[in-house]
Amino acid sequence: MYDLAVMAAWIEFAVRWTHVIVAIAWIGSSFYFIALDLGLHRDRNLASGADGEEWQVHGGGFYHVQKYLVAPDKMPDDLVWFKWESYSTWLSGFALLVLVYYFGADFYLVDPAVADIGTPLAILISLASLAFGWLAYDQICKSKFGDDNTRLMLLLYVILVGMAYFYTSVFSGRAAMLHLGAFTATIMTANVFFIIMPNQRIVVADLKAGRVPDAKYGKIAKQRSTHNNYLTLPVLFLMLSNHYPLAFASEANWIIASLVFLMGVTIRQYFNTIHARKGDPIWTWLVTAILFIVIMWLSTAPMFRAEEPQEARGAALKFAQAEGFDEVKNIVTGRCSMCHATEPFWEGVLWPPKGVRLETEHQIAAAATQIYLQSGLTHAMPPANLSLMQQEERDKIVAWYRAATSD
Repeated sequence: MYDLAVMAAWIEFAVRWTHVIVAIAWIGSSFYFIALDLGLHRDRNLASGADGEEWQVHGGGFYHVQKYLVAPDKMPDDLVWFKWESYSTWLSGFALLVLVYYFGADFYLVDPAVADIGTPLAILISLASLAFGWLAYDQICKSKFGDDNTRLMLLLYVILVGMAYFYTSVFSGRAAMLHLGAFTATIMTANVFFIIMPNQRIVVADLKAGRVPDAKYGKIAKQRSTHNNYLTLPVLFLMLSNHYPLAFASEANWIIASLVFLMGVTIRQYFNTIHARKGDPIWTWLVTAILFIVIMWLSTAPMFRAEEPQEARGAALKFAQAEGFDEVKNIVTGRCSMCHATEPFWEGVLWPPKGVRLETEHQIAAAATQIYLQSGLTHAMPPANLSLMQQEERDKIVAWYRAATSD
C-alpha cells in the first residue's frame, strides 16, 4: 500500500503551492487597482465622461485606462470581475489549516503548556474564532461607529490586539500567529464575498435596467477594499512566521503580532501616498524600521515555557508505545537534540529550528511523522548529515513509524 504519510505530505505541498499561487494573484490585483485608483489623473475634462485616466506601459505595450465613478453610458457585455483570486486564496488557505493544524493538532495546534485542551475543543475554538471575527467586524462597520473610518480602523486594531493575546493563550505559539493571520484573511475575503461583490452586482443591475445606482454601494465597497489594502502585509508576515521561532516562540509573540499590524499600515501608507502623488513620506520607513527593531528586541524574550508535560498524549501515544520507540528515542536524542532543544548546544544554533524541540518522549512521539519523513524516508535531516546519522538508524526510524501505523 502506498505510504499514507508520503501521500499526505505531497497533498499538503500541492495545497500550499496552490495557496501561494492564488494569493499572489489576489494580492497583485488588489495592489494594482489601489495604485491605479490613487494615481488616476482627475484634472482632465474627458470626452468619455470618465472620472480619471492614466497611461501605462508594460511588456512592450501601452495601455490607456479610464475609471468611471459609476459606469459608462453603455455597460459592456464582457465585464471582467476580480473575485476568484480572493475566494481561491481563502479556500486553499482553509484547506491548509485543516491539513496541517487540524489533522496535526497534537504537534502544531495544541500545546498543553499553554492550555491543556483536547483536539476537538481546539478545532472548535479555531472555527468559532474565524466566524466571530467576520461577524463582529461586519456589524461594527455597519453601525454608526463605522461612519468614521479612522475611528473604525483604531477599533479594528484593538480587536486584532485582543485576538493576538487570546490566540497565544489557547494555542501553541506557531498556531497562534497562523490563526491571527487566518482571522484577518477571513475578514478580507468575507469583505469581497459578502460586501464588495454584492454591491457591485447591485450597481451593474441598476445600470442595465436604466436606473441610477445609489452612490452608497460604491462608498461601502471602497471602505472595505481600503481595509483589505492595509491588512494584506501583516497577513503575509503572520503566514510566514511559522518558519521563524523568533517570531512565534517568544513570550512576547502577541506583542510582536500587534506591532506587525502597525508596520503594515506604515508601509502601505508610504506607497499609497506615492501613488496618489501627495508627496514622499519617507518618515514612514523610519517608523517601520523602529517598529522592526522593537520586534527584534522582543523576540529575545524568554522562549515559550521550558517545562511541559512529559507524558505522551492523544495521537502521539501510539508512537510512544510502538515497538522500537526506545531505540528511536536514543537515535533522536543523539543525532537531533543538540539543535532541537530549548537551549541548543550546537555552535551557531541559537534556538530550536522551526521551534521543534526533541528532548522528551512526548516531543519525539508527537513529531513522529516529521521525523519519519525528514530523517527516515529522506535525508533532509540532520542538514548535510552533520551529526553523522547512519543508514541503519534511519531504517530503525522507518520500522518504528510503520509499526505504529500498521493497524
